[in-house]
Parts: sequence; C-alpha cells; structure tokens
Amino acid sequence: MQQGEIAIEMNGITKIYPDGVIALRDVDLIVKKGEIHGLLGENGAGKTTLMRILYGEIKPSKGTIRIFGKKVRFRGPWDAMREGIGMVYQHFSLIPSFTVLENLVLSLSSTVKVTINQVKKKAETIIEKVGLNVPLNTRVELLDVGVQQRVEILKALMRDAKILVLDEPTSVLTPTEVDEFLEMLRKLKEMGITVIFITHKLREAKLITDSITILRRGRAVGVVETNKVDEAELAKMMIGRKIALEIPKKREGPMTGNVVLKVENLQVRDDKGLVAVKGVSLTLREGEILGLAGIQGNGQRELIEAIVGCRPVEKGNVIFMGENVTGMSPSEIYRKGLAYIPDSRAVGLVLDMDIVSNSILTRLKNFLGKGGRIMWSKAHSFSSKIVNEFEVLTDSLKTPVKYLSGGNQQRLLVGREVAQRPKVIIAAEPTHGLDVAATEYIRSLLAKLRDEGTAILLVSTDLDEILQLSDRIAVIYEGEIMAIGRPEEFTTERLGLLMGGVKCQTKN
Repeated sequence: MQQGEIAIEMNGITKIYPDGVIALRDVDLIVKKGEIHGLLGENGAGKTTLMRILYGEIKPSKGTIRIFGKKVRFRGPWDAMREGIGMVYQHFSLIPSFTVLENLVLSLSSTVKVTINQVKKKAETIIEKVGLNVPLNTRVELLDVGVQQRVEILKALMRDAKILVLDEPTSVLTPTEVDEFLEMLRKLKEMGITVIFITHKLREAKLITDSITILRRGRAVGVVETNKVDEAELAKMMIGRKIALEIPKKREGPMTGNVVLKVENLQVRDDKGLVAVKGVSLTLREGEILGLAGIQGNGQRELIEAIVGCRPVEKGNVIFMGENVTGMSPSEIYRKGLAYIPDSRAVGLVLDMDIVSNSILTRLKNFLGKGGRIMWSKAHSFSSKIVNEFEVLTDSLKTPVKYLSGGNQQRLLVGREVAQRPKVIIAAEPTHGLDVAATEYIRSLLAKLRDEGTAILLVSTDLDEILQLSDRIAVIYEGEIMAIGRPEEFTTERLGLLMGGVKCQTKN
C-alpha cells in the first residue's frame, strides 16, 4: 500500500426516489486510506443516504464506487462487509438478553462458520490491541450505552473491517467517554483503518478529523483540510450563512424569581419496576433555565414523566405554582400552564397525521366545540400561526409530519408547546440530532423565552448545550442528584466525572 492510497472513491453519486425526491446530486467523495474523514451537513443534506449507498443498503440512481481502487456494485450490506466496510448507527443492533460474546458469535456466523472459542480468542486480541475495554461475558442489557457502542465497533472489527462509518458516535457519551472514544479512533488510524465520522458537533470534527466533506441540499459543496478552517467557517459552509455558535447568557448572580416548580424527595419506578428516581429534590424559578445533565438512562425520562403526570409517583411530591399536582393527569397539569417537549419526535408527534392535527394534540379541549367536535377552522388558524411564527417549512398544512425534515418536525413540536405561553417548559433533548441551523434556532428560542420570564427545565446529554444555556446545572446519576450549582462552578472534567458517578469538589 502506497502512502496516500485512496480507500473510498464515490463519483457522481445521484439518488432519485420513485416519488421524484432528489436526495443526492452528483456527489463526489474521496477518502484516503488511514484517515479520519468528517462528513458534515444539515438534516436532510444527504449524509445518511450517501453512507447507506456506501454500505450497500440502498442503490444509487447513478454514479460509481471504488473501494481501494476496485470498482464495486453492492447488492446489500453483506457485499459491503466482504469489501471491509463496517457501519455503526446511532441505534444499535444488539440482542439485549445475549452476552457480548453471544452477540459477536451471532454476527460472525451469518457470514462464516465459527466456533465460540475462535470468536472469543479473536475478540480478546482486538480488545487488547485497540483498548476497547468490553466485558465479553456480560449481557448487553447490563452495559452502559457507551459500552454497547464499543460492542458495535468490535463487531465491525471482528469482520475485519478496513473502513468504519460512524454515525453521530459521541451523542450518547460523557465528556470522559468522548475523550476515550477519540483516543480509540486515533489508535484505529494508527492501525491503518479508515474512518468516516458523521457528526453535528463541529468542535469534535475539528479535534479528530484530518479532512471534511460538507454536504448541502444533496450536493457536496466543499472538501477542506480540517486544520485550515475554524468552526464558524464550517458552519457557514453547511448552512450557507453565518451562524451564531454562542447564545448570550442572561445574567450573573443569584436567581431571584419566584419558585414555580418544586420536586420534593421524588421516587419513581421504571418500566421494569425498578426504582429509577431515588429521592430527587429540585426547584425551578421563573426566568431560569435549570439544566439537568446526565448520560441517557440515568432516570431523567422517569423523572420528567412523573413531573408531567405520565408516570406514577411512588414517593414524594410535585409542587407546581404552589399547588400539589402529584398524581394529576397530564391534561390537568397542562391546563395549569406546564408544557412538555419530549426527547423523541416520534413520541411528541404522530408522524402519519398532518400538521394541523399535530398542532392541537396536547391541548385538544381548546379546539372542541358543541358535541365534542373539533373546530377545524380554529385548529387551522392555530396551526398556521405556529408554521409562520416558528418558520416551519412546508408546502401545506395538510402535509403528513413524516415528510418534514427533522429540524422542521422539531420546530413544529416546540412551537406547539411554546405558542400557548406556558409558565414552565420541560424540554428534553430539544436539539438532539439537529443540524447547526436548527440547533441555533431552538437554543436562541429557549434563551428568549427564559428572558421573557418562562421557567425551563432543560434535560440534555449535550454538555455544550447545558453549559451554554443553563443558569444553574444539576447532574443526575443512577436516579440521584450528584451536584447542583451555577455553570461557573463546574469544569467540563468535573461534569464528566459527576455524570459517571464520581463525586468531586466544587471548582473554586
């Protein structure tokens, strides 16, 4: 292999779907062997489509692919795997009740005949060489999300992958885990493995990639050497305009607004009947953003579902505007002035229903006339207001929500809750999976609402978001609050340790 050899060469890739939608237009992608290549772009820019074509999941309408100089035409992912391509998605394809080793055996046995001892020996060799730190005999369901991700990477390496495609790989990791993950990528690079790193996090793209391809609206608009551009330039290339990467903080000093939400010694069980929230106490004041930081699966969802009435409270109280609302239905709590933006658009929206119907989902009683019939003209006016005020891009209010981009779905979801001018907003992962422009819009909106006096409980695994927006920060680990303080009392390192369950002293 000569230095500078091309690992991936995609030329003129075009993808036109049967309904006429053009996902990609004459895209070229060239990735050198042994480099870490970033792939950036807005939601809907075509990044995932391009990588699914590379992985053989979908066929291009036009264009050619060469892997290490060999022209290929994939019938499916199995063909891509044979050429040394592995792909790790955000949502893992592991069997939770199986051990790591059993998952590896299942994965390998689909292509070659292997024994469990052969798989174990090969896995141990790779783990030691790469430093993956994966417990082979532990059931997947008992592993943290970050470890499960390492299992997926191990699966790909077990199939002798020479090219790894990683889709938003750091979105589920703590800062400490992110550092470890990036170090692992450097080791893979040293081993000659080529990595395509899909991310929305410009800082991480700058830290780890050698070069970056930027897609916009299905076209490749630029290829840059990472060390020759800054984050602002990358954002402008992605969006086509200048982006505000920082949201101004509201104030310094202690919070003085009235307490509008108080959680007292709350205990809540998860879907398996296990205690997921263990005596949590929090207060939220008007005109404040309280950021709740933690790794996914540490009780955040159970906590906020209990607050909004979607999950029973075993012990403790939820006090809203001075009234005990523990055990009240979500509709009762909503009528009192609380709004909830869930962590998944698939939960907050009914994707097969149109924009009008989704706009009134959480406050349907406001749109009922005599005999309980929906006043569609009123609903249509309200929906039109949301679309205009929150800049939801759509051809028609009758468009099913599933045809909107992720960013426009999120604008609709947030707009629906904000339009009623609630006293308190609980926002869970409000920018997860969004591109730079949509993230800028949502974060700026939350800051504006805070400045107008709305109280916001921001639940996020994105530490940049927590540090940028929060007036106070609470860190949760295994259902317990580890620390509460102002942003300046925390370093990124301290937050990472707390999110991992390590208590440490407050920054002086």
